Amino acid sequence: MSLFISGFYAALTGLLVLVLAYRVVGLRRAYKIGLGDGGNDALYLANRVHGNLLENAPIALLLLVLAEANGMAGVWLHLLGTIWLVARLLHAIGLTQGKGGYHPGRFLGTLFTWISILVLALFNLWQYVGRLLL
Repeated sequence: MSLFISGFYAALTGLLVLVLAYRVVGLRRAYKIGLGDGGNDALYLANRVHGNLLENAPIALLLLVLAEANGMAGVWLHLLGTIWLVARLLHAIGLTQGKGGYHPGRFLGTLFTWISILVLALFNLWQYVGRLLL
């Protein structure tokens, strides 16, 4: 069994994690804050953008790997992987530009993150139930 499609999206997500971490490190160095956010709004926001990705990535990527292992068609894996990545980019941009408040990118990023996780979860549940009934 090959997991190269989910591996591709995991790799791209990993690169996004590094980009967002680099932003945090840059702000830490600029403001000389080693731990926490020191009350700095920009650093707090960058930490949340990075942290939110890290909170959602494990379940989304695990579900993507399991969907591929359970036989989801490649076109669907690519569609959901692309939706996941675009959603995370929208969320990061929206949360940053909206300074933590409402921003369409943040809203759409959250919505499409949840949709991708929901579709992947339902597919994997369907595979389990289908095998139980057969």
